[in-house]
Amino acid sequence: MKQDITISLPSLIHRIGREAVKQAQTLAQQFNCELKRVRRSRNWGVTGEAISIQSFCQQLKIVQIGSGGSEFTYLIRKIDAALLSHADKLEPLEAKLVRLIREDPNITLAELMHMTECTQAEARAARFDADTW
Repeated sequence: MKQDITISLPSLIHRIGREAVKQAQTLAQQFNCELKRVRRSRNWGVTGEAISIQSFCQQLKIVQIGSGGSEFTYLIRKIDAALLSHADKLEPLEAKLVRLIREDPNITLAELMHMTECTQAEARAARFDADTW
C-alpha cells in the first residue's frame, strides 16, 4: 500500500517546456513526489506514493485552470492514465478492508491480511467497523 510508483513521461520538456517543468517540480515536492529526468535521457518520470501523485495531479489541474493555459495538459493526461492501473493503491487501507468484508462477509482474517498486507489488528478493527454498519 505504501510503496512508491513511477510514471514514465517521455520527452516532457519538448512537450510542455522548461519553465512548466520547473513549476511542476516545485508542486511535486509539495506532495512528496519527485519529478526528474531518467538518467541522462530526454525522458522524465514522476515517483511517489499513488495517493500523493493523485494529489499532485489534482493540484496541476487547479493551477492550469487558474492560469487559463494548457501547459500541463500532457502531464495531467499521462498521470491520469497511469493511475488507472494503480487504482488499488489509491484507496485507503481502512476503506479497502471494509469494502472487502462487505463484498464477502465470510472472508477470514488471514485472507484479509494476505490480500491487503495489513496487520491482524487492522483486519480485526475493519471487521468490527464493517459489523457496526
